[in-house]
Amino acid sequence: MANGAMDDASLNTATTSIIGAAVPRIDGPFKATGTAQYTADFHFPNLVHAVPVQSTIANGTIRKLDTAKAESMPGVLLVLHKDNIGKLYRVIPNDFSATSSEARPPFEDTRIFYWGQYVAVVIAETLEQATAAAKAVQVEYDSAPASLKPSLADYAGKRKSVSKRGDVNKAYEEAPVKVDQLYVTPVETHNPIEMHASVAVWDGDNVTLYETTQGVWNAKLAMAQILGIPSENVQIITKYLGSGFGGKLFPWPHSAMAAVAAKRLNRPVKLSVNRRMMFSNVGHRPRCEQQMKIGATKDGKLVALRQDYLNHTSFIDDIDEGCGECTPYLYSVPNLEVTSALVQRNTGTPSPMRGPGAVPGLFAMESAMDEMAIALNIDPVELRLRNEPEKDESTGQKFSSRHLKECLETGREKFGWSKRNPAIGSMRGTGSQAGKILGWGMAAASWGAFRFGANASVELCPNGRVCVRSATQDIGTGTYTIFAQVLHDKIGVPLDRIDVFLGDTAHPEGAMSGGSWATASCIPSLVMACDNAKRTLLRLAVETEGSPHHNHDAAKLELTSGFVHPSDQPYHQGIPFEEIIRIARVSGVTGQGRTVSTFEDPKAKDFSLHSYSAVFVEVEWEPDIARLRVSRVVSVIDGGKIINRKAAANQIMGAVVMGVGMGLLEETRYDQRNGQPINGSMADYLVATCPDSPTIDVTFLDYPDLVMNEYGARGVGEIGLAGVAPAITAAVYHATGIRVRELPVRIEDLLKSNIREA
Repeated sequence: MANGAMDDASLNTATTSIIGAAVPRIDGPFKATGTAQYTADFHFPNLVHAVPVQSTIANGTIRKLDTAKAESMPGVLLVLHKDNIGKLYRVIPNDFSATSSEARPPFEDTRIFYWGQYVAVVIAETLEQATAAAKAVQVEYDSAPASLKPSLADYAGKRKSVSKRGDVNKAYEEAPVKVDQLYVTPVETHNPIEMHASVAVWDGDNVTLYETTQGVWNAKLAMAQILGIPSENVQIITKYLGSGFGGKLFPWPHSAMAAVAAKRLNRPVKLSVNRRMMFSNVGHRPRCEQQMKIGATKDGKLVALRQDYLNHTSFIDDIDEGCGECTPYLYSVPNLEVTSALVQRNTGTPSPMRGPGAVPGLFAMESAMDEMAIALNIDPVELRLRNEPEKDESTGQKFSSRHLKECLETGREKFGWSKRNPAIGSMRGTGSQAGKILGWGMAAASWGAFRFGANASVELCPNGRVCVRSATQDIGTGTYTIFAQVLHDKIGVPLDRIDVFLGDTAHPEGAMSGGSWATASCIPSLVMACDNAKRTLLRLAVETEGSPHHNHDAAKLELTSGFVHPSDQPYHQGIPFEEIIRIARVSGVTGQGRTVSTFEDPKAKDFSLHSYSAVFVEVEWEPDIARLRVSRVVSVIDGGKIINRKAAANQIMGAVVMGVGMGLLEETRYDQRNGQPINGSMADYLVATCPDSPTIDVTFLDYPDLVMNEYGARGVGEIGLAGVAPAITAAVYHATGIRVRELPVRIEDLLKSNIREA
């Protein structure tokens, strides 16, 4: 359960702040009744279906592509491939306003870089016809040896220094206590409930793309560049998203394929990526191998920290996972260096996956810290407290708001850490846990906090409703509701009189939903838009003849709970704002707002901006039946001011379950002969389900970060996952004596344990 819950009925009172409350999602009824439209739900007259043809090799070239049989099959309208798709373009490199997931557009040449790469696409009247015809396309290849080996240990190339201070090698050699270990996280595949899809509809020279995207505005600009048309001719719509976890941040090649097909046929085209394609064509978290060297004094002060990481990337794109994201600032250490390098493999291009960089990086960092605590015979929580920095030692900046110490102390108390016997295999369960060996572990975590630029408009309507519009999107995290909460707080009208319009590039340019940045990015633009709308309304109230406030001082008027009233009088004695609009004979009152990104804000540039957490985990180990289960998790979050505790708690709980999957289950494996994902289905790729889910206790610390925005809110999507996996492996070691340094934890490794039930 999550703390801080409020009775939903209490939100109906004018005196209760809606900011920080546990508010049910305003879009919940649409989702519960099935009326919410996801991308693949959109249908149009004369709509046809596209099904891609995928490569069956991992490396080589296309010698011959024969589409004759497919083109003669019933219902087939078009087969697109290299020779007839026409000109598609790459996006401008390093143009961060318009990013695509793969630099190479579809069918650019005859080269094959990974199994499953699209080589053609069939468009037919029905999905069944397109599927059958896609199987009839005949492709001959000149295959070449593929680089598919999972291990990256043979890399001997140059490494990039990511962060450096002091003389880390000298300090490490001189350190009294050392840890030097390799930690490995495997390939993980995004498996959101909603798979990727694109529906393309042309109207003359203008195209509307219904997309599964976490960034409608980026998709608009990127697709304009790829298609070679003006950006004003592209509209992107994403009303609802069945989660994305980073895999839907940027357009994938299927979007351009759908757009070209629709233009060629002058008919709407739907292309839905199936579950098998999810394992090859729309990204994954890459394999990461991290050598960690930590040196400390005998009293537990860190003196040296070195992190050398490798991650695999594709032969098409250079994607650095960024495993050293948290390392330079998480702990106080005078001598530090982080290096990185990329190792090319014949897989699809990796992509961000919930907590990119920090999540695998913290598995290595926090696992090494746990090993250091054992080497020093110091409590793991105490070791972290002893190395709390006063500032960001990588930049010299002050932290805007840092309460990792409170996370650790609160988590320690809530979990009952003082009852922990540090001896391996020493703790036994009682009651329902009788006969089980318990292991307790913990980890600290952090995640960057930033703001994108964003815009919003707020309209006070003559029917007494309030409309807010922004071309951001709700990816399933509650953005619709957070917008409504801010408007309720600023204008006071009930939630059922607020209309939130998102997910459409016809609205003012909004923020991308990535990096847990959307909420913090949108709030300043919403607040400014509300303030500007209120300012205009109050000016109308004093300038309009017939208004009860005509010729009054606008500075002495307020807008409270939807009523315009003198500031020295109760709001209910005022006049509804819609009456002012009616008297003034205007169609409505609109205010615009804009967020300045933290990268452009001089105030924000002075601070190191991050969220923090502490995760405490209990596992149950039953060696006689070889059963390991995560039974209990306490997660304490320093995420600034939480806008909606219900939605935020849901995010943390989901992240913890995802962390259980990362720690115990998930690993994508490729056939070494052809690069095909061996476990490329939900029948074979293991994810955590309800029986795997532990009891989860979520606590939010209430320390607003006012550098971020007026409310002090940061995001919580990634920070809930960061730290879970190393806390699990620390608990596994405590229970079994087996130190797992390569995820996921495998039962066959634990069977080597000598710990048995009492």
